[in-house]
Amino acid sequence: MAFEGLATKLQNIFKKLGNRGKLSEKEVREALREVRLALLEADVNYTVVKKFVNQVTERAVGSEVLESLTPAQQVIKIVNEELTSLMGGSAAKLDYGSRKPSVFLLSGLQGAGKTTMAGKLAAYLKKHQSKDSLLVACDIYRPAAIDQLKIVGEKAGVKVFERGQADPVETAKLAVEYAEKNFLDVVIIDTAGRLHIDEAMMDEIARIKDTVDPSEILLVVDAMTGQDAVNVAKAFHEKLELTGVILTKLDGDTRGGAALSVREVTGKPIKFSGTGEKLTDLEVFHPERMASRILGMGDMLSLIEKAEQAFDEKKAMELTGKLRRNEFTLDDFLDQFEQVKNMGSLDELMGMIPGLNTSKLKGAQVDTKAVGHMEAIIKSMTKAERAKPELLNASRKRRIAKGSGTSVQEVNRLLNQFEQSRQMMKQLTGGRFKKKGKGNKGFFGF
Repeated sequence: MAFEGLATKLQNIFKKLGNRGKLSEKEVREALREVRLALLEADVNYTVVKKFVNQVTERAVGSEVLESLTPAQQVIKIVNEELTSLMGGSAAKLDYGSRKPSVFLLSGLQGAGKTTMAGKLAAYLKKHQSKDSLLVACDIYRPAAIDQLKIVGEKAGVKVFERGQADPVETAKLAVEYAEKNFLDVVIIDTAGRLHIDEAMMDEIARIKDTVDPSEILLVVDAMTGQDAVNVAKAFHEKLELTGVILTKLDGDTRGGAALSVREVTGKPIKFSGTGEKLTDLEVFHPERMASRILGMGDMLSLIEKAEQAFDEKKAMELTGKLRRNEFTLDDFLDQFEQVKNMGSLDELMGMIPGLNTSKLKGAQVDTKAVGHMEAIIKSMTKAERAKPELLNASRKRRIAKGSGTSVQEVNRLLNQFEQSRQMMKQLTGGRFKKKGKGNKGFFGF
């Protein structure tokens, strides 16, 4: 989980503060020394750490905290506000510029995930902003880079413009002209990278920039590279004048150094974060939500947004009607479970729930074998049996167990879970209907 190591340390520091009641200036300074060490161990840039701790200390040792009835909470509030400010204050929107199509230039080192990110960004713009994008293959050096872009383009449902090994600068220019003629909204250019900062690579990207005049110059950075990400960001910003940063592999970065350093060092906002391998695993970067998550305050807004994206509103309304009419079936049960799985990994979701100690859940995973058994059992039933589980007598259960490669005990366990879920959902949905009427969207309340 992102920031897991840092979050655990900071939460432990503030837990000790909270147990002390009234705080002295010495105790506050000692706690902030621990915060400083935790940030350095998280691979946050030294200059950034020094500035951050100084700003927090300046506010935290004042009368506002020391004379407060809840000094520990006041310190946490100050740290939360300063963390939010450090990461940019608020979410930064994409700049589409004044012309159409808008041009987004992706830059970064090889291995940072630019090509996959191009597809993710196109899929995001299509789903959330109804914009048609054109992916442009300007990485002619890495083997199979063009083929990879074609694959992600196909998955994202967007067109890919490529000219083989032809000059990338000319390719970018022709791609923009193509997008203009075909009334496309956005051009996303996937540029070449190297394993390290390379003058020839930088010059080529700079020429592409001068040729197509992008409204966004986005640096794609691997969050797991920590301190190196800051050096890369500085080098690219000096050459290209970045407009923003996209962090990839944030889900695998337990330290968080890159996310907490890049904004301060470049002065440019983190606009998106990649949180997984699927094309849908791209999120707008919300500094205030991330700060709350780091301090164990949860992130209910992101959790709700994930639920809204995962759950089909029309299906939810249909489900509510079925529950009221007592028509909830095993097909519906399986469908609801699939939608929950679409929300993301268990540890990511748990990290968004306020007050939950995620360290105790480290390594917790959904039992995929049990999930597979459940799906096999339901699909081994006839349509009539899935609609009316009461038809399932002993012989039918034996047949289903045999057909799904499970046991009668597992079939019975699933039926018990289904019945418990049906009763609980009916009660909750019924209660919401009395209170909210037509506004209800189903059991999950989103």
